[in-house]
Amino acid sequence: MNETGRPQDFPLSNPRADRMRKVAQLAGRPARLKRREFLAEGPQAVREALVLHRKRIAAGEPGIVYEVYATEACLDRHPELEKLAEGTHAHLATDEVIAAMADTVTPQGIIAVCGFLDVSLEQVLDAGPRLIAVLCQVRDPGNAGTVLRAADAAGADAVVLTASSVDIYNPKAVRSTAGSLFHLPVVLGAELGELVARCKERGIGILAADGQGQLNLDRLQDENAARRLGAATAESGYALERPTAWLFGNEAQGLSEEELALAEHRVAVPVYGAAESLNLGTAATVCLYASARSQQDSASRQDSSSQQG
Repeated sequence: MNETGRPQDFPLSNPRADRMRKVAQLAGRPARLKRREFLAEGPQAVREALVLHRKRIAAGEPGIVYEVYATEACLDRHPELEKLAEGTHAHLATDEVIAAMADTVTPQGIIAVCGFLDVSLEQVLDAGPRLIAVLCQVRDPGNAGTVLRAADAAGADAVVLTASSVDIYNPKAVRSTAGSLFHLPVVLGAELGELVARCKERGIGILAADGQGQLNLDRLQDENAARRLGAATAESGYALERPTAWLFGNEAQGLSEEELALAEHRVAVPVYGAAESLNLGTAATVCLYASARSQQDSASRQDSSSQQG
């Protein structure tokens, strides 16, 4: 570090150097799998990676950020990144070097090399989750990243990707998560039948998001509201405030019949306009928020009851 706190006096300037090529290789799946490393690009993603890195170091755990490369202009715009990067292998680099390493056409001036983050299904289930998003053969990296971001925003406890789903460490998927990849546990390559069986053992309900589903999501939310108010109502068959794993299917075909058969219920998000259906990211967001709100309402009722008692 120099007297200004910058990583070194002279930025790395050779975009064809071996170090630069090694970082650039992480845009490809073979290098990612071999080294168990991936790229976080842009200030937001790098910021969230560094925050998680520092939390893990403070807890006595291994860090997840191995290297950081940034332009001076980027650090001038985002001075907080310099402080967060202290203690890591941080390097100043020219715009040309960043461009050579980045996957994006117009890089934002900073890249971090990070270690894989995924955890085992056992770790997720042992933590007693109440809300899980399960992506079944979701192939588009942008869609996968969007659902992960929605799950994070809804307060979900984990995201699970089944076998044949996209690589969540794909640079486009990482960018689509907008930093949420560093916020909640992710399980990769899960076998759906095993996941469902183990969730059921722990009392976690299984709902499939299906446009032709017999249950209506609005109706389930209405029933939760009625229970919250203590009003009697006819029940559809599923309490939305239960611990739940939502199954979301492939962008083109949706959930297969085999996948649908594993769910306790098929739930439709009602469409009131002329659109044929909702896209994956929107449908997942609506479903996850419906569960999250119902669970929050249930928790509030329980807290109120315990305080009165």
